[in-house]
Amino acid sequence: MDGFLATSTLAGSLLAGMDGMRRTLRASIGCVGIGLHSGARVAMTLHPASPGAGIRFRRTDIGLEIAARFDQVADTRLCTALGVSDRPAAERIGTVEHVLAAFVGAGVHDALVELDGPEVPILDGSARDILFLIDCVGTVANGLPVSVLEVLKPIRVSETEEDDSAWAELRPAPGNAGWSAAFEAALTIDFPNTAIGRQSLAVRLTPQTFRHALAEARTFTLAEDVARLRAAGLARGGSLANAVVVDGPMVVNPTGLRSADEFVRHKLLDVIGDLSLAGYPISGRFSGYRSGHALNNRLLRALFADRSAWRVVEPDWSMAPVGRMPALRGNAAARPPALATAA
Repeated sequence: MDGFLATSTLAGSLLAGMDGMRRTLRASIGCVGIGLHSGARVAMTLHPASPGAGIRFRRTDIGLEIAARFDQVADTRLCTALGVSDRPAAERIGTVEHVLAAFVGAGVHDALVELDGPEVPILDGSARDILFLIDCVGTVANGLPVSVLEVLKPIRVSETEEDDSAWAELRPAPGNAGWSAAFEAALTIDFPNTAIGRQSLAVRLTPQTFRHALAEARTFTLAEDVARLRAAGLARGGSLANAVVVDGPMVVNPTGLRSADEFVRHKLLDVIGDLSLAGYPISGRFSGYRSGHALNNRLLRALFADRSAWRVVEPDWSMAPVGRMPALRGNAAARPPALATAA
């Protein structure tokens, strides 16, 4: 099953916001839910943050705060988890990808996610409920222009050097020109002999495509894997209320799927959240085949390891006509977020 989704909305609107300014939440808002892997009850509050703060996560139960950055990823087994090298594995912040994707979809650049437990609550397994919370309080420009990470040359990672059965890559955005530069993503997944099968989808990311094509897609698993995952201490909070379960050719959930290709839509949702850990909106094109959290993170690490593969592009307001979007200018001196700030 293949498809391409796009809208006529300004292509760069998710890169830098419609007005080219960073945005944060208008007010704090929270909810309570269950952690997918821990099974713990977790209260989560989304807070506004100061201009340029980026996205940060704070665990109030253990006094831990971590920046949402690719170099802070400590685990990628079935979710993306943040951690600090000098603290034990139990003191991580798990399943951050859905709330990160929701921030991208809502154009939020600066926010604090406060939790009283080990992971972001799974809610219904998608980003829909988190997007609803953001909609409830709204967003506001905070006075600081957005900078964009422009991909300058192809970067590709594979599962192993000898095995190309799973891979992910970033390339320069097609027709990349000034503020209209877009982020596009194309992904193929392949689960033979199951109801999932082979699915492909390509998306030009805008607020509309995120909201209507990706936000409602739920996480999924194979019924045969559930016992193994729980024996490994994972998926303890999983249920048919927050995940799609596939048993061979059958979808176990009584209500079925939200779309025929919900599986690849959710995997693209994960890509959006994982790549937001670059610390900047990305101007480029992502392609992947059977890519997951581990490859997504390795891709960012490979990108930032090659200084010739990227540049930070800042708005040039001096070139903008009155009432129009600014042009962009490269900042050759800019450093990747892993080197620019401490956790």
